[in-house]
Amino acid sequence: MRYTVTSALPYANGPIHVGHLAGAYLPADIFVRYLRLKGEDVVFICGTDEHGTPITFRALKEGKSPREIVDYYHEHIKTTFERAKISFDYFGRTELPVHYRISQEFFLKALENGYLVKKMEKQAYCEHDKMFLPDRYVIGTCPYCGAEEQRGDQCEVCGHPLTPEKLINPRCNICGGSITFKDSAHYYIKMQEFQARLKEWIEKNEHWKSNVRNTVLGWINEGLEERAITRDLNWGIPVPLDEEDVKGKVLYVWFEAPIGYISITIEHFKRLGEQDKWKKHWLKGYDGETRIIHFIGKDNIPFHAIFWPAFLLSYGEFKDEKGKFDWLLPYDVPANEYLKLEGKKFSTSRNWAIWVHEFLDEFPADYLRYYLTAIMPETRDSDFNFADFKSKINDELVNNLGNFVHRALTFANRYFDGKVPERGELDDLDKEAFEEIERTFKDVSELILNYRFKDALKRVMELSAFGNRYFDYRKPWKTAKTDRARTATTVNVSLQIVKALGIVLEPFLPDASEKIWHLLNLEEVKVWRFRPLKEGHGVRKAEILFRKVEDEQIKNYIIKYFPENAVKDLLRKYFPRDYKELLKGKKEKKKVEEEK
Repeated sequence: MRYTVTSALPYANGPIHVGHLAGAYLPADIFVRYLRLKGEDVVFICGTDEHGTPITFRALKEGKSPREIVDYYHEHIKTTFERAKISFDYFGRTELPVHYRISQEFFLKALENGYLVKKMEKQAYCEHDKMFLPDRYVIGTCPYCGAEEQRGDQCEVCGHPLTPEKLINPRCNICGGSITFKDSAHYYIKMQEFQARLKEWIEKNEHWKSNVRNTVLGWINEGLEERAITRDLNWGIPVPLDEEDVKGKVLYVWFEAPIGYISITIEHFKRLGEQDKWKKHWLKGYDGETRIIHFIGKDNIPFHAIFWPAFLLSYGEFKDEKGKFDWLLPYDVPANEYLKLEGKKFSTSRNWAIWVHEFLDEFPADYLRYYLTAIMPETRDSDFNFADFKSKINDELVNNLGNFVHRALTFANRYFDGKVPERGELDDLDKEAFEEIERTFKDVSELILNYRFKDALKRVMELSAFGNRYFDYRKPWKTAKTDRARTATTVNVSLQIVKALGIVLEPFLPDASEKIWHLLNLEEVKVWRFRPLKEGHGVRKAEILFRKVEDEQIKNYIIKYFPENAVKDLLRKYFPRDYKELLKGKKEKKKVEEEK
């Protein structure tokens, strides 16, 4: 089996927050790291989405060019993912020439196959700014749920796609003034042409998560309508036609962005000197079986499970010297729900967020990966809570996992000269330990393949807890004085559990996994299979794997990174006795900085 795994392309208009990480990037990374351990042929693709109104709007606000914005945030986001140990095979961008070429090719093929129609539409226009307004430049009230201050492309509250003309009381998001609607020619894709095929395809995908399937079938049953795929915008991929009424227009980002998965894959293999290998990952029957899996957040479900497959169908057959091939449709679209922050939705405009790059300045990547996996919003919304973060790190990572690894290595060094002692005769409990190792590999494997990453991590931690119980029951600190053979067996078995943990932790906590491998003095390549440590193998001295999260760290984080109005509420919630003193200190520090 071959796998093409993607994560949603992040907009290159700002940093990423932990909600993004928990939604589309960490789950994909866990899945891919597992596949690599299994020896599967997998390519993990992502990149920055560098067109559309989020970029132009940011550029307008900052007085910069769109190019300056995307160049800066491409590098910023790429570096942040690297720091979070997200192991893309290639992190590209949609400003690559290959992306322009293939996106325009998709447009022309859809036009050639009769799936596009040109229509005049009423486009939002601001008389004050003398410009057509893309969807995101228009704000108003959502007609479906009544939420105010919603943009003209999609309601952030109910998730329903919008258009500016559907908004109640629409106005310009630049100047705040009222808008009018003027005629503008645009190309539309005939989504209704794909309705029957998409419904049949989706109904066959019984392995999809229920939240994804229900959302998509709800859309299909409502009936699909024509959707515009061109925009009045001065930044993006030009419409590849020499028609007077579409000159200066660009491809709508929601049409060309998912094509980025293909163009970035092409660029990846081109850089490896394997120009045609991308075809194995995207064309049906080109060379064996491939599964395409798109990891996304729930706001992206319609775009990846309805519109994107329609674009692939609209292209028709891809032809090369080997023959004609259909594009592969996604095998799965495992979307996560939303992550909230202290019970409230993330808001980038109000800086109500935990930005990944800032969090990693204060805490190790494994702490963030562990906590986000433990609370991952797989089937329902979940909440990032500082008290819960501290509890999970201290009680689970430090007291359970870190403690067990440290104990096993300490006893190996103290009583057996830093070597794996003889295993000796195994009793039922010893045998149970090896059976538990094998069960863990089997259970974690099954859970990961079903995208149940939270339960998979819990199962890994159960192996560590088993190790601690085993160690406590055997009491090697006592038997070391009375029964050396029994102590040797206990330490041997404990070290075997440590090695198993070093493997099954890799998808979740790559740094901890690597450190365990180092402490066990292993050079062998990790694979998803348990092979016991050999007797007499030398291990290194125990080191602390994890350190506890202290209240002082959380206090400092809140004061340093949250906006002033949020600091007060958070400090009062977590540190009611001294929050006034903390606020006073923050104000004095701010005053000193201003005077400087």
